[in-house]
Amino acid sequence: MLHLGDFIAALGGELIGDPQLPVERLAPLDAAGPSHLSFLSNPRYRQQLDASRAGCVIVAPAMREAAQARGACIVADDPYLYFARATQLWKRSHARSTGPAIHPSAVIDAQAVIGEGVRIGPQCVVERGARIGEGTVLKARVVVGEDCVIGARCTLHPGVVIGADGFGWAPNAGTWEKIEQLGAVRIGDDVDIGANTCIDRGALADTVIEDGVKLDNLIQVGHNCRIGKHTAIAGCVGIAGSANIGAHCTIGGAAMILGHLTIGDGVNISAGSFVARSILKPGLYTGIFPIDDNAAWEKNAATLKQLHTLRDRIKALEKKL
Repeated sequence: MLHLGDFIAALGGELIGDPQLPVERLAPLDAAGPSHLSFLSNPRYRQQLDASRAGCVIVAPAMREAAQARGACIVADDPYLYFARATQLWKRSHARSTGPAIHPSAVIDAQAVIGEGVRIGPQCVVERGARIGEGTVLKARVVVGEDCVIGARCTLHPGVVIGADGFGWAPNAGTWEKIEQLGAVRIGDDVDIGANTCIDRGALADTVIEDGVKLDNLIQVGHNCRIGKHTAIAGCVGIAGSANIGAHCTIGGAAMILGHLTIGDGVNISAGSFVARSILKPGLYTGIFPIDDNAAWEKNAATLKQLHTLRDRIKALEKKL
């Protein structure tokens, strides 16, 4: 059983309240009870704070008085980050026994390189020449293809496929001739990859996922893509081959990114957007356009780009009239 004082000892922050108060679980504000720890990161939810029955709430310094008026609180500069670390502490303190180090049914190829402290779940496949860094966790049914490299402290959730063949086909008189995919996939340290996400191996050079990248479920990363450090990508995003995505980007769910494009560092793409050109300047970008006959679509897209100028011209004409 954790107590409020345990969170302060491990994570810091200022506790206003009884350090011996037991914490039975972490809970959202609107569902928390007297023995639960919750958090408030957005002032817009102030009403939920006032009405909450939580035993203790993590708040920013600006919300100290409001939180103190209703009961115990932990004051932290960044309540959301503090809450994230509280979940990590909770999971560590409630860890279950992992059982035997190697299950009797496991089959291990001598050519696989498995680092210290790696955990490999049921029905995983690690192919010849693959390397997995220390402390990495493969959940159930993960496939790591031949010669692919996974860094240290990564987590690959169920159904992830690393190093399937990229989509490479040459047209040949109405049929398709396979282009063998001779590269691999290189994944850095501290990468998290969601369930059923697929990262294809490169055609010649490697597909590269740099340190700290976070990928949600059901993402497709095409061959020879590069994703820069600490970029986060939400579910159902499709990234075509040879796209180069910079560091510290965010890409919203179901966005589509064409191949051979460059997205610079610090670019944020809204959910559902269709990225058909390179974006080099940091900022937030949003765009979607209905599908149409291509000739009509190009005419409408060209006109759409002129709407702002046309509006100004119409306003000027209206003033003259």
